[in-house]
Amino acid sequence: MKIAQFYHDDRIRAGIVKGDRIAPLNVGGDMIDIISNGNPDGYERDAPIPLAGVRLAPPVTRPSKIIALGLNYQDHAKESKGKIPETPLVFAKFPSSLIGHGDPITWDRTVAGKVDFEAELAVIIGKTIWRVSEEDALKAVFGYTCANDVSARDLQFGDGQWVRGKSLDSFCPLGPWIVTRDDVPDPHSLGIRCRVNNRLMQDSHTGQMIFRIPEVVSFLSRHFTLNPGDVILTGTPHGVGAFRDPPVYLSNGDEVAVEIEGIGRLVNPCSVVDG
Repeated sequence: MKIAQFYHDDRIRAGIVKGDRIAPLNVGGDMIDIISNGNPDGYERDAPIPLAGVRLAPPVTRPSKIIALGLNYQDHAKESKGKIPETPLVFAKFPSSLIGHGDPITWDRTVAGKVDFEAELAVIIGKTIWRVSEEDALKAVFGYTCANDVSARDLQFGDGQWVRGKSLDSFCPLGPWIVTRDDVPDPHSLGIRCRVNNRLMQDSHTGQMIFRIPEVVSFLSRHFTLNPGDVILTGTPHGVGAFRDPPVYLSNGDEVAVEIEGIGRLVNPCSVVDG
């Protein structure tokens, strides 16, 4: 099942996506309420409307946490000449960095000048968990979506830690929808790509993950409680701009597309402002 959030009459609604149409759900809450309920198919639906006529919101808009992993792909660790971590390398992105499919990635050139793209598979947590085992970890997953871990490399590398460079407003595009867990039999067998202005920049496979999703979810839950709607970005493959020769960074007017097999295509334009 594909389930999305979209803007309608000054509020956010959820709906089931089938083909080129979306059937709005009659629910009083948002995606996190639906996730917590555990049965998105149980709500009544309004008549389907053309998907092309709606503006999609991020699949979740108020997660308690966005947790991301660094150096979690073999090929990316190799290109960055980074040492493969012995345990998952964890950092956070602020929820205020979330935007949806079609929304602009925006930054102030007086704040950041080296803005990079990172295609990632995102995991959406489906229930409250604490110290879950690896064997039970996937049962706690609601579904998956595409993410772009946009990164201001000058801030990231200059600060010596990653939160500021990863958390500027609009630096976490997510979408276009969530594909529920039952429709993704193996999240480690998916092609993952990123294109900038239709130029293929990243082309890899989720089987390159160093720490797989059950291990990651279990590891994180041993350190802090995970709640319904929490987002886990599982790392990016090789091909990011910072480690190209010469480096390739995003510019005003660029369009970035993240494509994940069986999930969808997340597209965002870039808009740079001065001061």
